[in-house]
Amino acid sequence: MKLTTALERVAIVVASLALSVGLIALLSGFFAGRDQAGVTGTPSQLGAQFRDQGDAHLSPGQPHPAYDSNPPTSGAHVPEPVTHDTAELNNDQLLQALEEGNVVVMYGTRTPPPGLESFAHAVAGPFTPALAAAGQAVILARRPGIRGLVGLAWAHLVSVSAADDPLLKSFTQYWLGRGAAGSQGA
Repeated sequence: MKLTTALERVAIVVASLALSVGLIALLSGFFAGRDQAGVTGTPSQLGAQFRDQGDAHLSPGQPHPAYDSNPPTSGAHVPEPVTHDTAELNNDQLLQALEEGNVVVMYGTRTPPPGLESFAHAVAGPFTPALAAAGQAVILARRPGIRGLVGLAWAHLVSVSAADDPLLKSFTQYWLGRGAAGSQGA
């Protein structure tokens, strides 16, 4: 009788321990997914990745480095804020916007292609300088020579033909808000 009672107590302790470990793992998020809601794919599937060339700030007039992409996706620049979109951005404005976490979508036509402004508003809301300063804007920018649309995030670039391409949406949702600090390890 004493052996049965001892075995029952050991079984209860082992079962309690297993249940406790399982609950702790479940409640701590150990089994939770790591993917952002509504975004599929991995960073490497969301456009081309470029080497992070740093985010050093230059003084006006200081020489700029050679960038490894055109348009550039990272690198030293004069910090120059973006105050409005649907205009041409120089490389300093572009890199400052990307460093802060904004996503910039460039187009080569005189006006944004059909659906692009609606796309940007649906993802991040209408552009404001404050939203851009917070790194939460989708900035539309004209750049001569661009064919289709080029989405830019810090050290990342994606090319698509139209605003309704699902890749542009996934790219924008994934990278928006990450910037220079948030792209590490991606």
